Amino acid sequence: MLYIVPTPIGNLEDITLRALRILREEAEVVLAEDTRTSSVLFQKYDIHTPLRAFHAHNEHAVMPGIVQQLQQGVKMALISDAGTPSISDPGFLLVRACVQQGIEVQCLPGPTAFVPALVASGLPCDRFHFEGFLPHKKGRQTRLKYLATLSETFVLYESPHRLQRCMKELMAVCGPERSACIARELSKVHETLYRGTLEELSARLQGDAHMAKGEIVVVVTGK
Repeated sequence: MLYIVPTPIGNLEDITLRALRILREEAEVVLAEDTRTSSVLFQKYDIHTPLRAFHAHNEHAVMPGIVQQLQQGVKMALISDAGTPSISDPGFLLVRACVQQGIEVQCLPGPTAFVPALVASGLPCDRFHFEGFLPHKKGRQTRLKYLATLSETFVLYESPHRLQRCMKELMAVCGPERSACIARELSKVHETLYRGTLEELSARLQGDAHMAKGEIVVVVTGK
C-alpha cells in the first residue's frame, strides 16, 4: 500500500485526522521530500514513523527499491514539503510505477496552494487551467502565448525572484488590462492577496518589495 498524504502549505493546523492516523499508525515508512522540513510537522504531532528521503534528485535511483518493498507488503506514505505530492512536486513517477505493478495507491484529499488562491482571487473558477511552474528558459514564451489564448482562468506557480519578470511577460501577451491576482504565503501569518489588472499589479510590485517574498501563486482571468 502506498498512501499519498497531503501536508499543510503553511499553517500546521491544516492537516486532517486521517492523515495524522496514517502517518502515525498505518505507514511503516514515510517518504519525504526533505526530512528536515517534515521533522517539524512530525515533532508537532508526535509522529515517530521513520522518514526516508525521496525527492527530485534521487527518485530514479531509489524508486526500484521502494517498489520492491511495497510489493513485499511494506506500507509507505509519500509526503512533500508542503501540499499534495505530484502537484509540482515529486511523486508522479512512483505513483505510476505502483499502478503498473498492481500496488494499491490511496490519495488523501488535502491542501494544495492553487485552490485557495483561485477561489479567493474573485476570478471565474467554474473552469480553469492549472499550469504550475513555467519553463525557466526554453519553451517559456510558447507557453505564455498559449495561456494568453485561453478563455478560462489560469493559475501559475512562480518563484519570488522571477515574479516581476513574469508580470511583464504576462502583460506583453495578455495585455495590461487583464485582471489577475497575486497570492503569497497562503495560510501563513503574512498571507496576502493582491488583486487588480496586470498593469496595476506590476506597478505595485515595483513599489512594494514584500510582494515578491515567500511562496507565490499567480491567477489570471481568461481571454
